[in-house]
Amino acid sequence: MNWFVSMAYFLVTIAFIFGLKAMSSPVTARRGIVWAGFAMIAATVVTFFVSDLHNIGLMVLAIVLGGGVAWWSGKTVKMTDMPQMVAIYNGMGGGAAAGIAAIELVRGVDHSAMVSTLMVLGAIIGSVAFSGSCVAFAKLQGLMNKAIRLPQQNSINFFLTLITFGLGLTIGYSDDPSGFGIFLFFVLALALGVVLVLPIGGADMPVVISLLNAFTGLAVGFKGFVLGVPMLIVAGIVVGASGMLLTQLMAKAMNRPIRNIIFTPLSGAAVEGSGESQGTMRETSAMDAASLMRFGGKVIIVPGYGMAVAGAQHKVWEMAQLLEEAGVEVKFAIHPVAGRMPGHMNVLLAEAGVPYDRIFDLEEINNEFSQADVALVIGANDVVNPVARTDKSSPIYGMPILNADMARDAIVIKRGRGAGYSGIENALFFKENCSMLYGSAQDAVGEIIAQIKAFDS
Repeated sequence: MNWFVSMAYFLVTIAFIFGLKAMSSPVTARRGIVWAGFAMIAATVVTFFVSDLHNIGLMVLAIVLGGGVAWWSGKTVKMTDMPQMVAIYNGMGGGAAAGIAAIELVRGVDHSAMVSTLMVLGAIIGSVAFSGSCVAFAKLQGLMNKAIRLPQQNSINFFLTLITFGLGLTIGYSDDPSGFGIFLFFVLALALGVVLVLPIGGADMPVVISLLNAFTGLAVGFKGFVLGVPMLIVAGIVVGASGMLLTQLMAKAMNRPIRNIIFTPLSGAAVEGSGESQGTMRETSAMDAASLMRFGGKVIIVPGYGMAVAGAQHKVWEMAQLLEEAGVEVKFAIHPVAGRMPGHMNVLLAEAGVPYDRIFDLEEINNEFSQADVALVIGANDVVNPVARTDKSSPIYGMPILNADMARDAIVIKRGRGAGYSGIENALFFKENCSMLYGSAQDAVGEIIAQIKAFDS
């Protein structure tokens, strides 16, 4: 029977790897998710064949309750709420890893020094992933509307990490750890996750979600070492490694080292001097915007979080189809950190039915803006801010941006006149070739559609 379980775990691990590989492309992502999902079901079922298994009734109850909640939330969650769902689901994985470590510590099982160290590291990383993801969820859900930076924040981070790790090693190496010591250790570890994520604002949130996902993978991998389950080791390390690679790629896309994102984050508070008027914003109408695009030759659409909030992706694709029918070339430009999670805009556009060959990454399309008649920016801000190229004093200086300002005309659909999530005023809005169309993306694009239809009627 043990041979059967080991072989099944081996096959499940291979399926996980192939599933993750398939998720790297929008064309095969759905297939990869299905593979990984069935692999997880198989791993769960096979676990019941392990000898000397206890509390089977409680395990089944937990699976039914957890699976039911996941099924219901997956069916009912709005696309605009996908980032916070990803954040909280990721946190559950880290919390599970921390829970396993807590049980091992309470049981007082005698482990080797290496295994004890990995157990403590897994407990800390899992706890940080759990509590940090909960804070990220609260920020994305609007339950926490501003970043909170404590006095001497970095010193608190350092000493809290040092104390937590030191206490964890003391407990891990102890033959008979006290219940209070274990409790205090996990309180400190959970507090560390909260303190680390509290000062981080929405501008850095996609990178933070990716980093917390990597933490969860590492925590699960370490638990695999502690429990002696190779499947958990491989799956956890693969998720952790891919999460770290994605985090590095996104940090590079913002031209901000990961250490700066954690220790000197863009908090979302207004940046001194960044809100000063740089001129006058020129307002336009839906009819003028429709005319510029309908009678242009090339339009590049830059979607942002404002499109997600308004749920306007279907309207945007309807507008793009009308323009294409009129002979206009339409493309979508996606910045790596647009939205509130990695791939947020890609998911929304795919959900609306936009073909994959119309969606382009920054590196693929940036040189085309100078050839575009119109760059239509829908609810994006910092990712099209030209100060990233010119103002060395700006917090986003050096961040690669989409060159919307280089189009013949730039039209920005925006709910109001405020600054972006980083608190930095956008110089694009004051340029002579830029005009502002204020209002909800859903309503504004709907009006543009009506005008385009009127031109063609």
